[in-house]
Amino acid sequence: MPASATGSGGGAPPPAEEAPEEEEPGRPHEALELGLSLGVGAAARQLPALRVVQLTSASSGEEEEEEEEAGGDEEAEGPSLPSCPVCMNPWTAEGEHRCPQCGKIYRQKNIINLYAPEIVVPNDDLEKQVLSLRQKNDNLENQQQKMIEEIKEYKRQISLQKHLINESNSKRQKMSEQSSNGARIAQSVASFRADGGSSDPCKFLLQNEYFLDGARVMGIDASSQIILASGRAAGVSIEHVLTKISMFSGHQTKVQLPPNTKALKDICIIPGGLAVFASLGKKLSLLSMTTNNIVHQYDLPAPGWSCSGLQNGPNHIYAGLQNGMLLVFDTRQTKAALHSLTGLSTHPVHTIHSVVDFSGSTKVISASSIGPCIWDVDGSENRPTLLTGTENQGVCISLACAAPSSDLIVATFRPKVELSVDGTSSQVAISQSPTLSSSGKLGCHALMRRTSSTSFVKEQTCNGNVSELRMSKSAIIPSSRNSQHLFAYGDESLSGIRTWQLPSFQAFSDLKPHRRPILDLRFAESSAGEKYLGCLSEEKLQVFRVADH
Repeated sequence: MPASATGSGGGAPPPAEEAPEEEEPGRPHEALELGLSLGVGAAARQLPALRVVQLTSASSGEEEEEEEEAGGDEEAEGPSLPSCPVCMNPWTAEGEHRCPQCGKIYRQKNIINLYAPEIVVPNDDLEKQVLSLRQKNDNLENQQQKMIEEIKEYKRQISLQKHLINESNSKRQKMSEQSSNGARIAQSVASFRADGGSSDPCKFLLQNEYFLDGARVMGIDASSQIILASGRAAGVSIEHVLTKISMFSGHQTKVQLPPNTKALKDICIIPGGLAVFASLGKKLSLLSMTTNNIVHQYDLPAPGWSCSGLQNGPNHIYAGLQNGMLLVFDTRQTKAALHSLTGLSTHPVHTIHSVVDFSGSTKVISASSIGPCIWDVDGSENRPTLLTGTENQGVCISLACAAPSSDLIVATFRPKVELSVDGTSSQVAISQSPTLSSSGKLGCHALMRRTSSTSFVKEQTCNGNVSELRMSKSAIIPSSRNSQHLFAYGDESLSGIRTWQLPSFQAFSDLKPHRRPILDLRFAESSAGEKYLGCLSEEKLQVFRVADH
């Protein structure tokens, strides 16, 4: 075995020397088998060197890999590196993760959160604080919204005022051009004297002018220098508000009315700091002028159209209804009316005045479409009496009374509209005058003087431009010097107040006009003798101070 081994390998280099070129790292077992296939001698001489070279070369890499693997296992098994909660192998950022039980690949949708992400401990104080802050935030938002609405309203009022000033200047310029032809013009601070001289009973000075939107009814408290105006709230179709205006500062306060009140038809100021108003919501309401609160509401059997109260006796108040009835109330009793009186017709009682006659008895003078009536509210008579001389005058649309004695009254009429046999309408005019285009109709003002406690006689009449549809308002302005009263009415052609001297119906003055027709007109006198005349249209409210000469 040694010889053969030596002979067979005498002239050729041992193939083991080429092994390092052919052998791949990490394969020591194949190298070992190749060395053992050589001769014994050669193997005896070269095997140690081959083994040293091969084992040193191959095993060094294997040992390094084994050391790295061992080191990696030690590191993976160490507490510093976490294991994958799915496959339980050392955690890596890449590669697939399989379930150790079923072997399926684990996906993100299979991960379920078993623990709450955040633990909140209940805190009542913190919750209350959050609710308080939320409430404060809501209040601030509401205040901001109200301020934005007020700013918009002020801007709208300023725009409207500028527009009205421009139109007023234009109209004043046109009227000034016509004044050379003898036409009467409206003055903003003083009245135009019809006859000139010192015999004029008074003059009108424009004291206040307020721009209101949608106003319909007004009332004046001359002693407290307070004006009440009612109308529909802006932007709201069914809500009505009451505006309280100070004649001193011009400050306006909105008074919210109960939702069942509906539109106001009449406002009356009575002593004791109370305002009375009748409304279409079948209510007669009492408003405290001090607190701006409704202190009481009387239920009415029908919508209220008018109201009145005595200036020297605040206990009794009166309401005229849509069905023609008159109700008497005592403010000391809050349940029901003292008396319910039936009228001569079922037409609305649009105007009432409570007065005192020669004997000191309280009477109520009212007006409906059939004409002016007088009611004996202190006596036993249940039905009123129609004033003589007004039966065939037409439709009564207004009634002015010289309080408190009511010796003089002025009733205003417009022509009736009657249906002919063929169903077409025909106008029965008072003086057979034609209809005024875009200026209402030509109506009649009739002056009546008291002859007894229950009777009046007609003295003078004059024509005037009246509304075709509305029930208008008028006033008698007393004079303290020469007993010459003035009659004031909202003329349709003028869109302002026109005044006449009584009893002659001589034209006296035309006051500053509006752009739209006059809807309400009121005269008020304070306990100190200060006199005011107010008029209202849909756009603005004017207050004139009446100064005696």
